[in-house]
Amino acid sequence: MPNILVRNLPDEVVEELKQRARRHNRPLQQEVSDILISSARLGRDVAHRAAAIRERLLARGGNFSDSVDLLREDRGR
Repeated sequence: MPNILVRNLPDEVVEELKQRARRHNRPLQQEVSDILISSARLGRDVAHRAAAIRERLLARGGNFSDSVDLLREDRGR
């Protein structure tokens, strides 16, 4: 498995990670690894769910405007 080195984390972040690791009775490295894995999976799952919702809405014949255009219009008021 590849390794990742994260530099210049704020001291308070490192301390919070250490506290979380102690609460879960595991080493700091395992705690950080589990957080990164969970975060990566969550992002992938959310993207898949959003794509599935969009496909269902498009299949119903929906006509969707671009939110960028709506924001520009609103800012112009």
